[in-house]
Amino acid sequence: MRFSRRSFLASGLAAAAIPVLPRAMSRPPEADYSGPWGRVPEILDSIRLPRIPARDFDIRAFGAKGDGAADDSAAFAAALTACGKAGGGRIRVPAGEYRSGPIHLVSNTELHLEEGATLRFIPEPERYLPAVKTRWEGVELMGYSPLIYAHDCENIALTGKGRIDGGADCDTWWPWKGKNSKCEFVESPTQKSGRTALFTDAENGVPVAERLYADGAYLRPPLVQFYQCSNVLVENVTLENSPFWLVHPVLCDSVTVRGITAHSHGPNSDGCDPESCRNVLIEDCLFDNGDDCIAIKSGRNADGRRLAAPSENIVIRNCQMRDGHGGLVMGSEISGGVRNVFLENCIMSSPNLKRGLRIKTNAMRGGEIHDIHVRNVSIGQVRDVIVINFFYEEGDQGKFDPEVYNIFVDNLRCDQAERAFHIRGFARAPIRGLHLSDSAIEQADSLGVIEEVTGLTVSRVDINGEVFRPG
Repeated sequence: MRFSRRSFLASGLAAAAIPVLPRAMSRPPEADYSGPWGRVPEILDSIRLPRIPARDFDIRAFGAKGDGAADDSAAFAAALTACGKAGGGRIRVPAGEYRSGPIHLVSNTELHLEEGATLRFIPEPERYLPAVKTRWEGVELMGYSPLIYAHDCENIALTGKGRIDGGADCDTWWPWKGKNSKCEFVESPTQKSGRTALFTDAENGVPVAERLYADGAYLRPPLVQFYQCSNVLVENVTLENSPFWLVHPVLCDSVTVRGITAHSHGPNSDGCDPESCRNVLIEDCLFDNGDDCIAIKSGRNADGRRLAAPSENIVIRNCQMRDGHGGLVMGSEISGGVRNVFLENCIMSSPNLKRGLRIKTNAMRGGEIHDIHVRNVSIGQVRDVIVINFFYEEGDQGKFDPEVYNIFVDNLRCDQAERAFHIRGFARAPIRGLHLSDSAIEQADSLGVIEEVTGLTVSRVDINGEVFRPG
């Protein structure tokens, strides 16, 4: 079955007011890990939690004041040095308010914020120098240090019931985006020229060590980035006011993100973006963001193809998504590909949630995206329910056609949407194998668009109270 250049319009029923939180799913979450879902136990068994030596380093013993006024940067640095020399351990941050510049973790180290502790980063960009190797919008460079950073480490943890405040606002960091809804009327230098130059360098194959884009380039750093690390844990912390993406593991293996609250409404405030990572678990988290809640990535254009490192073997479960550009997103930095993603038992809902499930790419990004499994999702209010779009940004202007196939959505319930679908492949490279089953959208103002799809199967799907028969 193939759909090409067709739009499906709903009957135009008037929108009804609904509560922000969706109703319960029509059947209990499945516990059956058979068939393709049999990969989930295998993935979970392959994920290793960090092994942290049982020794504590109380940050106050290294001079930290925690009074909300003192600069405690030196105390964090001293504690980390002592921890590293001892072979690792836990940096304990008791209740209080601690101000700091960037924090660089070392192997076998846990940064633990106790309940009542706030780590507030000082919003002075010059503190986040010298430049470090990082990845920005899918391209490697030497840029501002992420606020919490580790490179080429193993056994890294960020835990506790404390708060981490990135310090970004309309005075610092966020205005560098340029005109944005959060800081629309703020005058500031912007990232535009630096971003363009970085992408040009990457396309021209300039060595990463020569891509110097820190001071003067205005490319904002993420709040937490672990780069080329293994056995990583981010657990229970609350993250707020990030300059850029909040939790950004890159080229990591064995990553667990559990029980966090990601709350930041600045520009590009993605909640959690695993990029070119394998064996990842994201569970029991709350996302309330100014951009995507979870965005799975794998590099941009030539730089992503140079590393050729897909994101793979990712399990997402029992999460809540509120505000955001998308609940579960793949792309747009996706040139290295994404495969074997399993999302289940999640709740998405907000008047400010734009999309439930989204794959975004184009003929410059390309990417092979396949074996994506979604089940038991409850959506209250959203703009678009399912989006697969090959025409994102540059659209059909390159020579790297995306390959998207084997997408499965089962037991999705949505109360209210503006559009059910926005699904657009290329005629020469259609989406292959999109399977929808046992799902219902109670009210959709429009059924939207399905273009260039082969192997579309629909089983027991209702929209606006009627059986959906796209053929």
